[in-house]
Parts: sequence; C-alpha cells; structure tokens
Amino acid sequence: MKSVVVTGSSSGIGYQVSKTLIENGYRIFGSVRNEEDAQKTILELGENYVPLVFDVTDTDAVKRSAEKVNEMIGNQTLSGLVNNAGIAVLGSIQNLTPEEFKYQFDVNLMGVFHCTKAFLDLLGADKNRDGKPGKIINISSVSGELAMPFMSAYNMSKFGLEGFSQAARRELMLFGIDVVVIAPGPVKTAIWNKFDKTGMLKRYDNSPFRKSLTKVMKFTEKLESSGISPEIISNRVMTILTGYSSKTRYQIDSQWSQNLLLKLLPSRISDKMIAKQMGLIKK
Repeated sequence: MKSVVVTGSSSGIGYQVSKTLIENGYRIFGSVRNEEDAQKTILELGENYVPLVFDVTDTDAVKRSAEKVNEMIGNQTLSGLVNNAGIAVLGSIQNLTPEEFKYQFDVNLMGVFHCTKAFLDLLGADKNRDGKPGKIINISSVSGELAMPFMSAYNMSKFGLEGFSQAARRELMLFGIDVVVIAPGPVKTAIWNKFDKTGMLKRYDNSPFRKSLTKVMKFTEKLESSGISPEIISNRVMTILTGYSSKTRYQIDSQWSQNLLLKLLPSRISDKMIAKQMGLIKK
C-alpha cells in the first residue's frame, strides 16, 4: 500500500486531502495537534488513517513521528509528503508584535522545513529504499505572489515558501524527489476564523487602521464563503501523486481574473486600487 504524510490533517484542506487519498487506496499518516483530534479523525477516516500527534514547530516531535512512519513502512519509500499545516496572522505592521510575526513563520515556513527534512530519507533520499522516490507537495497560496494590506506576515511566509519550494525542487533532483506547489485562492475553510476578531479589533480602537482592518475582515469572510471547495485541491494532489501532471506550480483561484489584472498593471496603479478598496486612501 502506498503511504503519504499529510500535515494539518484534522480539518480543512488537509482533512479533505487525507479523505480523497484514502478513498483511492492510500494509507495516510496525518499530523494532528492533540489526541482528541487524532481519535476523532480515525473514527471519520477509518483504519487507513494513522494519526501523528505533533506540532510542526516542534522539531523533536516531528523527528519522532518520522521514526514511527519509518517503522510502519519498513524499507518502502513514502509516496508523498503534503505540507499543508498553516495559520494566518492578520494585522498592521505597526501593531503586530515580534512574537506574532515569528509564530507565523514558525508554522508556515519553518514547519515546512522541519517536516521536509525529517521525511526526506523516507521519500527516497535514502537510495537503499525500495520503490520510486516520493513527491513533496507544498500548499502555498495566491498570497505567495500577491501581497495585500494587513497580511504582511502571511505574505512573507508564503513568498518564502515559494522560494523554498523552487530551491528544494532543483536540489532534490539528485534523489528524483519532485517538489510541486499548489497555490489556492480563497478556500471554503476556516483559516481566517482561527483568531479572536473581537479582541483584535479592540487592539485597534485607537488606531488609524481600525476602519480599514474591519473592511479587510469582512472582505476575507466574503471571499471564504464564495471560495473553492477543498475537494478541488485534494483532486489536484491526487493527480500530482499519480503522475498525471507535470507542472511545478498550480494556482487554483476563483478570483483569478482580478488577481491577474493586479499583477499585470503597473505596481503604483495596483497599489491605489487595493488601497481604495480597503479604505486606506479616498476613492
């Protein structure tokens, strides 16, 4: 049986990726944050789902989970690693704390590094293993190419992930391990709802950014409700793993025409369009 590691597998994109792959005959080693999520996800996804309880920011816990996977797959290679776990830190540069900024990077970028490094031998960097080298699929975002106000921390983490992925893809050709990026636009998941919006706005009571930040929050909620289904992303993961796809980056974006326009226009014009929409300058 082919095996794949999926981080952040208890909800959202990671959950759907795990579900789709299991339905297609894969065994999934899925990372979860706690034992409660582990038991819940086992009940829902069945015996071909094996939980790995670790936080992607905990290097030692990631290494222990890699050892567990190694014991279970024997001398076989992993078919894939889907680096999906991520968070979104929202706020103005002026108001974000260094700790908040750092945590964004610890999860979205360092977490990918920790997991990639820990599972590389199982993916085929150890050439004594049996089976084809596996593939690494990094879940990025359109925010890895297009930056927005109040998303500086998130944008930096995803811009960084894009650079890491490109470098890793070229470096790991030595072992035949491919690295592919999936960059979704808005998705019907709760990534932007995992923080205290009321508490955040209270921090901005005396800030000139409060009105604009309120607009941004409402805007992200609207985009999520009209975003793509996680199944679209999981189906793309499936085609990448099965070898029916050869691109290095897949952008899946319901707002593609608007975002393309913003990238094609001169930067100063795009700046003004975005700033007007967010209420940062007068229309």
